[in-house]
Amino acid sequence: MRVVFVNGNPENAAVWDPLCDELRGIDAVRLSLPGFGAPVPEDFGCAVIEYRDWLVDRLEAIGEPVHLVGHDLGGSTVVSVAMKRPDLLRSWVSDSLGVFHPDYVWHDLAQQWQTPGVGEASVARLMGGSLEERADRMMARGIPRPVALRMAPAQGPEMGRAILAFYRSAAQPVMAELGRDLAEAARRPGLAIIPTEDPFGGSEAMRYESAAKAGAETAVLRDLGHWWMVQDPARGARVLTSFWAGCAKADSR
Repeated sequence: MRVVFVNGNPENAAVWDPLCDELRGIDAVRLSLPGFGAPVPEDFGCAVIEYRDWLVDRLEAIGEPVHLVGHDLGGSTVVSVAMKRPDLLRSWVSDSLGVFHPDYVWHDLAQQWQTPGVGEASVARLMGGSLEERADRMMARGIPRPVALRMAPAQGPEMGRAILAFYRSAAQPVMAELGRDLAEAARRPGLAIIPTEDPFGGSEAMRYESAAKAGAETAVLRDLGHWWMVQDPARGARVLTSFWAGCAKADSR
């Protein structure tokens, strides 16, 4: 079973390491988005639709439908692919459906990044310093030290530019307008991960409503936050394994 994982901000693919260590019997492919662990191609503007199309290209190159899992802006990109190209997927999983809700308001950091001048100063602080200092900042957010140390090298000016470009391209009503097509994602089995302590993805009600529009199952992770995949990777693995087992049963009917 081939599973493609897509990380978010300010990460690279190392954020999936603890979760993938818990999973058995899968062919795990970890794709880092440009600027977030992968180089930014020439003429790539790091905008919402460009990330969707970049991921479509990578999935087409794999050559067979996959189980697709995304986190944070990788999670919203996964949903965008599910809406546009369900033929590339066996199933999809995202923890970012709330951002497509018509009432979603971007969190405070995102609003800083969307503000000229303020955003540049913010990413300079977040992306600056030594590798150790960057790792310390991620540890303060709850990332285990081994993972934080593997993530820190991906952070820097290029990621800062990608952050600004993405979040400015995603300023509302852009995401809400994309969310009008959520029902298209129901053409493949979907799962909405809902960590109850995640402050970035909108209210639980928004996440449930967006999941319902997308025809997705929901998995509530009580007492886990934005980085649920490193906080309790065993629980995350159980949720994913159960979902994929259900997909396999449906395929066999």
